[in-house]
Amino acid sequence: MRIVLFLWGLVGVAGSIRAADFELTPTLQRGYGEVLKLKVQDGRRMIAGEVARKNGVAIYVDNLADMVTLLVSDDRKLYEQWDDREDQRLDVLRSLDENSPWQRFTQAEVRLHWAFVKLKFGQEVSACWDVIRAYKLLEENRKKFPGFLPTYKSLGLLHVMIGAVPDNFTWVTRMLGLRGNIRQGLEEIRTVVQKDTLFQTEARLIDLLIRAYVLKFTEADATNLKTMVENGPDNLLLHFFATSVLMKDAQSEDALRFLNKRPIGPDYLPFPILEYLKAEILVQKAHYAQAAGSYRAFLNQYKGVNFLKDTNYKLFLCYWLSDDDTRALPYLRQVGSVGSAVVESDKAAQKFAEAYFKKGVSVRQKILMKARLATDGGFYDTALTTLRPYTESSFSLVSEKAEFNYRKGRIFQRRGDADEAMPYFERAIRLSEASQLSYGATSALQLGYIYQQKRNPAKARQYFQKALSYKKHEYKNSIDNKARAALNELSTDSSAP
Repeated sequence: MRIVLFLWGLVGVAGSIRAADFELTPTLQRGYGEVLKLKVQDGRRMIAGEVARKNGVAIYVDNLADMVTLLVSDDRKLYEQWDDREDQRLDVLRSLDENSPWQRFTQAEVRLHWAFVKLKFGQEVSACWDVIRAYKLLEENRKKFPGFLPTYKSLGLLHVMIGAVPDNFTWVTRMLGLRGNIRQGLEEIRTVVQKDTLFQTEARLIDLLIRAYVLKFTEADATNLKTMVENGPDNLLLHFFATSVLMKDAQSEDALRFLNKRPIGPDYLPFPILEYLKAEILVQKAHYAQAAGSYRAFLNQYKGVNFLKDTNYKLFLCYWLSDDDTRALPYLRQVGSVGSAVVESDKAAQKFAEAYFKKGVSVRQKILMKARLATDGGFYDTALTTLRPYTESSFSLVSEKAEFNYRKGRIFQRRGDADEAMPYFERAIRLSEASQLSYGATSALQLGYIYQQKRNPAKARQYFQKALSYKKHEYKNSIDNKARAALNELSTDSSAP
């Protein structure tokens, strides 16, 4: 109750709020904490009485439990069973006290929760409308109750997302009444981290998510994330988050440590994707037999449609890289007939399978693949040892030559030798131009980062724009998002007093 009084005191409306409509009881706070740990059943039991009496805060927590369940399970049948819950909850929340800062905030949160779920299940248009409506609710709440800190948790995220929109599309956001920039959003989220004890964990996760997937994840960010997980040994969500983010940052050894230390037991949501992540690290370490076992375990547990193409492709790699092509090929044939090609890893798997069966793949591809996997995991010495006996002329295809140069550049960059990396990235760009290969786009992005670190904004801008210029490749969404965010950051820095 101290938090409730604190928040009400900030907005100056404590006397006008009907406590029965939005009451943040100690039990509700514990239930919210359990849901964030992925102990969803325990969390729901704790809040059940408050949900029944239509406490708006409990309705918000119950909706959060739906979101994490659907995102973790990727269960389309369950999604179809629950797809009317958004409207039901919004109807209840709209009927509650509009003089409370929680009324618009909880409506916005429900809409954002379902927007994330809808994106997961391919309903992009409906998800976008939810985001727009959530933004307007949060902006209205900010104007009406400027001291109500929870508003800035999600409004900050939306301001970052809007700020990452490229300049040639900002007319769309303006037409829809959406305003924001990356720096503004980060400052808002940081305010919640520093001053709001209830939503601090969520805000910290959002902040780290933005740094990992939109901006540039730093050594300090990694340290903060590791400390956060070590301070929450019973929080499965934090362990998953650390595993996936550290893997993305090529720190797979640390990621595996957190994955192996994760809490387990019947109290937690089943989380089959963790078996997939374990397999990804094992294949990076060239432990192919163990990796294959984990990929098969994932397929046996998983009910969704994403990562199925990629998993069959990775099972192919486990045998192909072990020179057992006979056992490998049936898995590659499966790629075209299972799952969907929505996430980037599935698109890449589909592209490899089509190229393999149409043109074949040279034996030299095994060398590049081993180097790629080792680099992705942060095993740079292994990657460099793999490529050291070869030069660009060792490869016959232009795509292989481009990949060889990109891989060498990335290894040197990750080892802290940016000057050694730059010629390889430049060469990869030249080789990728004609066919618009992804190696050119990724090389341009990394050169942009290098020049940004060298405090040469003109050259950095040139290469970020170059990364955006590649019209079609399997990693376009993620590369474009990072390039746009970097350009936005450069523009903000140049306009700062």
